[in-house]
Amino acid sequence: MHTHDARAVPADAASDFTPAQIERSRARGRDTLSLRYASALTGLAVPLLLGFTPLGAGLVRAAGALAGGGWIARAALGAVALQLLLTLVGLPVSLRAERANRRWGLSTRGNRLFAADAVKGLLLGAVLLAAVSVGLYALLRARPDSWWLIAAPSAAALVVLLSFLLPVLVEPLFNRFRPMPDGELRSTLLELVGRSGIRVRDILVADASRRTTAANAYVSGIGRTRRVVVWDTTVDQAGPQEVAAIAAHELGHVARRDVVTGTVVGALGSAVAVGLLAAALHWGALLRAAGVDRAADPRSLPLVLALATLLGAVAGPVGNAFSRRIEARADGYALELTRDPAAMVGMQRRLAVVNIADLAPRPLAVLLFATHPPTVARIAHARAWAGTHGVPVPPALAD
Repeated sequence: MHTHDARAVPADAASDFTPAQIERSRARGRDTLSLRYASALTGLAVPLLLGFTPLGAGLVRAAGALAGGGWIARAALGAVALQLLLTLVGLPVSLRAERANRRWGLSTRGNRLFAADAVKGLLLGAVLLAAVSVGLYALLRARPDSWWLIAAPSAAALVVLLSFLLPVLVEPLFNRFRPMPDGELRSTLLELVGRSGIRVRDILVADASRRTTAANAYVSGIGRTRRVVVWDTTVDQAGPQEVAAIAAHELGHVARRDVVTGTVVGALGSAVAVGLLAAALHWGALLRAAGVDRAADPRSLPLVLALATLLGAVAGPVGNAFSRRIEARADGYALELTRDPAAMVGMQRRLAVVNIADLAPRPLAVLLFATHPPTVARIAHARAWAGTHGVPVPPALAD
């Protein structure tokens, strides 16, 4: 067994990864963790500054004045201005993160593609925020005392609608997809899907290599839009059984109805957030701090965004903990479906090495950012399952 700093890297990691791989993971963690904290801090501090001071209201008023200053102009153009400002403020950290990913060989994007992705993200965010803003203030003006009774179910319905639309309308804006060609891998995945009993529209390959060297696969869509998507980097770097292990994990989310559950939880969370927002907007001191005298004035939009951001920051760690539990359950389903813990361990090793995963994440980083269990925990899960079910336990690297 390889020895290493037990404080920084669990002993199990030293059993499954070489000293060079462990050191590479630690070095990348030192290089990038501060960027993650900076991004999170910026994403929280800037909306709060704009919303809890008159700065945001002034920005919305100035943007609306470009189109005559009516409430619709303030609601729509104010949303666009806010989205633009938030994008620009976050751009320096995004650029530093992109340069770091290039240094570590994870990003293959050129400057042109990076800019195109940023513009697409800005436009999508601006259009969605503008539409929500106009709808919100139309309700606030028409029903000042009961607007939330309509807004809450509308917000929930929007979450459900987006879960259907994103795979078919938004994903193609960033990646090209093609049916996986006939061959051993497609046959393996089709056989796996057949054993799962899950209806899948197709098995696609995404051209992720245009942006990254990292490996991944996922199942997206609900009902008729559901498809298994494998990154071309995964196809090139992993064997059929390891790809099957990834796909089985993703099918586990479908089998356990995690996508539906997540959509329902998100919809209910949005409805609850609207109720909390309605209560907050009745607080006169809060409106005065934001530079507005009534909630129905679109200049209160930065305050709405600040409150939503604050709610998201509070709910984030809870959502991450729930996600880690769901991901561990999907691992269990994959093991039951494939009965191949060696492929699961091999897949986790490969993903950790190719994606330069943090093999010893700090507790605070797990709390704030981790939606999946740490790699070492997932490998231990596979070995424990093997021992419980009488399947040969995958050997450690040092064995």
